[in-house]
Amino acid sequence: MDFEKTIDVLNNLVEINNDRIEGYDKATNETEEQDLKSMFMQFALTSENCRAELSSEIIRLGSIPTEGTKVSGNFFRVWMDVKAALVGHNRKIILDSCDFGEDNAVSTYEDVLNNDLEYLTPEQVTMISAQFELIKANHQEIKTMRDAAAKM
Repeated sequence: MDFEKTIDVLNNLVEINNDRIEGYDKATNETEEQDLKSMFMQFALTSENCRAELSSEIIRLGSIPTEGTKVSGNFFRVWMDVKAALVGHNRKIILDSCDFGEDNAVSTYEDVLNNDLEYLTPEQVTMISAQFELIKANHQEIKTMRDAAAKM
């Protein structure tokens, strides 16, 4: 097995979780609504836990987990800043922005599970698959709340 490639794959997932943590911290600050704040803090915690699992695996393989984020994540946070400045703290706009970020997270996990299995052990695949299920559930919750906000 190519451990360097394995570490790259795992660090790619660390980056998307870093994006989610920063994105949900930003989203928490963009709303005054307690239900959203609570949900965003929970989703950030999900990614903190995922990142910790991934980081432990990277360290076990003898490397150092990345502390960075993806370029797309930086775009997401800037886009949320611009939208917030233009329209205020609108519930649907914030949820739309979160949905955009969640699309990237889901896509990243799907890409790993569809294209990088040869670089992962069965245990790593199990861990990543479990994280993917959590992130998909978070994404669905965002979509449900966004759709409900659109009807208000």
